[in-house]
Amino acid sequence: MNLTELTIHELSGRLAKKEISAAELARDVVARTEAVEPRLHAFLEWKGEELLAAARDMDERRTRGEALGPLAGIPVGIKDVLNVKGHTCRCGSKILEGYVAPYDATVIAKLRAAGAIPFGRLNMDEFAMGSSTENSAFGVTRNPWDLERIPGGSSGGSAAAVAAGEVPATLGSDTGGSIRQPASLCGVVGLKPTYGRVSRFGLVAFASSLDQIGPFTKDVTDAAMMLGAISGRDPNDSTSVPEPVPDYTKALTGDVKGMKLGLPKEYFIPGMDKEVEAAVRAAVDKLASLGAEIVEISLPHSDYGLAVYYIIATAEASANLARFDGVRYGSRAKDAKDPIDMYGRTRGAGFGPEVTRRIILGTYVLSSGYYDAYYLRAQKVRTLIRRDFMEAFTKCDAIVTPTTPSAAFRIGEKSEDPLTMYLSDIFTVNVNLAGICGVSLPCGFTKQPRLPVGLQVLGKPFGEETILKVAHAYEQATEWHEEKPSIEILSHS
Repeated sequence: MNLTELTIHELSGRLAKKEISAAELARDVVARTEAVEPRLHAFLEWKGEELLAAARDMDERRTRGEALGPLAGIPVGIKDVLNVKGHTCRCGSKILEGYVAPYDATVIAKLRAAGAIPFGRLNMDEFAMGSSTENSAFGVTRNPWDLERIPGGSSGGSAAAVAAGEVPATLGSDTGGSIRQPASLCGVVGLKPTYGRVSRFGLVAFASSLDQIGPFTKDVTDAAMMLGAISGRDPNDSTSVPEPVPDYTKALTGDVKGMKLGLPKEYFIPGMDKEVEAAVRAAVDKLASLGAEIVEISLPHSDYGLAVYYIIATAEASANLARFDGVRYGSRAKDAKDPIDMYGRTRGAGFGPEVTRRIILGTYVLSSGYYDAYYLRAQKVRTLIRRDFMEAFTKCDAIVTPTTPSAAFRIGEKSEDPLTMYLSDIFTVNVNLAGICGVSLPCGFTKQPRLPVGLQVLGKPFGEETILKVAHAYEQATEWHEEKPSIEILSHS
């Protein structure tokens, strides 16, 4: 058995008992990555010798009897939007070509403190703008279940790497569903924490009021372990909240008896894939059979979420991406006549079409004469969307919905139609607008072709223990999380 097939909690137990070494695990990670990457392209780069050296160091520390963290010796893949000292951080974009991070993001420092070893740079939609990882300047990542299909986005590389068994866990970022949507399409667990639960320091910003960092894992227990490692107040991030960090694994009791789970009528829409709807409704029935009470709820402003998101997110992107101008870091256009010409040439050559589209949209909605009509109005509707969720949580402990309206689509299928692509996030964007937490986990498969379907569990602010409890109970009562893509498909041309 390749050790990368095991979960973090299984690996941690074996490492603690010295049944395996961190170096053995590292060798398996490198071997598996080398075997599948030519076809999958989840990683932009990885350094096998660096991982092995760090793993051997961890083994020596264990031999000396040093106190080690709960993730000691576990390799964790990193989305290319997070700074890791000494590694490139290109955000899937040509404009940051040559940029090497001079510091660790807070989540990376926390992972290191827990004993984990950051490994590689994972592919993503450029500056996290996309739902398919087709917007990367460095090529498309493929879905491990069907190499002709997308893995989701923008954290497609992070989801695909876990699904394909390259690494036990990865980090991604979620601005409008960029963790939960690819987790659903790749058949893994993806957790988007409450806004402020995890520090954003060292995350290259897309939309600062929406971005949040979270983990991809093989099961819910691993997600709880990863969340515990990266959460907490950070003085470097004024939006991180000084809430105590519980031991999330203690919430995993497997018991949902007496819990009230809300089922929003607005999340079962016309045009939704029938097999996806059937799988999600079957999951809801399973939770009911475990003793949960299913309560119909309404989130009346749900229909406005996508429009509100694409106003607020593009406006914030326009402001955040203004720093990429060829002056301080990244690539710079040659033969410019003056600074203005240099800015224009650098951005024209460095930004891809989707990023350019969103910058133009964001600049437009913030411009004089349109600010009140678009941006200010969108912020008011955002408040109504959050209010809907808060009202719903007075009637239920958590909310269950589909994660995506369909399974993974074919590469290139929606590339020419941005509006159709944006609809991939219809069930996820409102969670970011409201600042609440959500997790996606496998709940079934479509038949032809056989592709994963995700169940989304949503909780009130800082309600991660509750959603993990519900997700874990469902996971333990089913076997969907144990299914793996075919190694033969991935390993051979």
